[in-house]
Amino acid sequence: MSLFLLVFFFLYGALHVHAFLKARAAFDAGARGGIGLALFFVLMILAPIIVRQAENAGLELFARIMAYVGYFWMGIIFLFFSASLLTDFCRFFLYLGGSVLPKDLASYILSAKAAFLIPLLISVCVSSYGYREALNIRTERLTIRTEKLPQDVERLRIVQISDVHLGLIVRSERLGLILQKVKEANPDILVSTGDLVDGQINRLEGLAEMLREIKPRYGKFAVLGNHEYYAGIKQALAFKKAAGFTLLRGEGLHIDNLVTLVGVDDPAGKYFNAYDASAERTLLSSFPRDRFTVLLKHRPLIERDSVGLFDLQLSGHVHKGQIFPFSMLTKLYYPKHAGMLNIGGSLLYVSRGSGTWGPPIRFLSPPEVTVIDIVHGNDRKGID
Repeated sequence: MSLFLLVFFFLYGALHVHAFLKARAAFDAGARGGIGLALFFVLMILAPIIVRQAENAGLELFARIMAYVGYFWMGIIFLFFSASLLTDFCRFFLYLGGSVLPKDLASYILSAKAAFLIPLLISVCVSSYGYREALNIRTERLTIRTEKLPQDVERLRIVQISDVHLGLIVRSERLGLILQKVKEANPDILVSTGDLVDGQINRLEGLAEMLREIKPRYGKFAVLGNHEYYAGIKQALAFKKAAGFTLLRGEGLHIDNLVTLVGVDDPAGKYFNAYDASAERTLLSSFPRDRFTVLLKHRPLIERDSVGLFDLQLSGHVHKGQIFPFSMLTKLYYPKHAGMLNIGGSLLYVSRGSGTWGPPIRFLSPPEVTVIDIVHGNDRKGID
């Protein structure tokens, strides 16, 4: 965990160094201006630590304000870096072309000031749009046909929420938007596939009560994500219990002879001596294969030995990158970073997530509540 934080702050600091050099090249603000800009950047780099310490000290209002400023800035600086890379590539190729072609292309090359202001404008505009996109909860619907559902059952509806990240930023307003979509879907079962809470959950008054109002016919079930461990496992477990969820930690149960739900902990538990990597196959093997089996697992990672032992794995974690072009990186790492994947007899569905982590913005990755209808019929491994 400490190594992750070290790498994160090194890379985050490098983004600010890049922006500082771009600003200094664009404007001659003098020594005072340079020092002021450097101090602001240092403050923004340290904002996540300041937020955490402020909340621990009981300064919730200050922590919330700092969280909005610091994390919104995090989105802006990432987008600025991405946009400035694009402009720098354009400048480089124009310069290269001018040295090779007979035509002088110098007049087309952006000045240092334009090369700073254009990416800045793009990042601010995209962040503003992304803030609104993060509030636009979409309902994703899929239908899975299986002969394992009893013939007298017309439909079993499972609704999935994932990566809500309740904390200083995602509060009652955003949770209300998510739960409105859940209520409209009228689920038989509600599942939460991890990261229901964020790293700061000292004061979440009223949020558990909002979740407790949702009372599906067959209950609510949840698994742990990595942020539940970061938040403090005891606090996270208490919150989920207060919200009315049944937690599945390396265990499964039959739902009224309709389906089997199986849940496993997130690998982040290994840093807290609470994770057994070999338990998944053993657990799945203990349940009969003639019943439709749903595996709840926070990260969309496929255990090769588990394929065929479950019918549908529901995951989240990736947020589809949350902010493009970061989604290009998540797509490289995960076999599927959003949507459905057929993996040889089993299905994997990866939610884009219902909330936000860090920056309260999304770009080309709108949040979702997923409605899965399981109906009786010939097995069809895909989406209708």
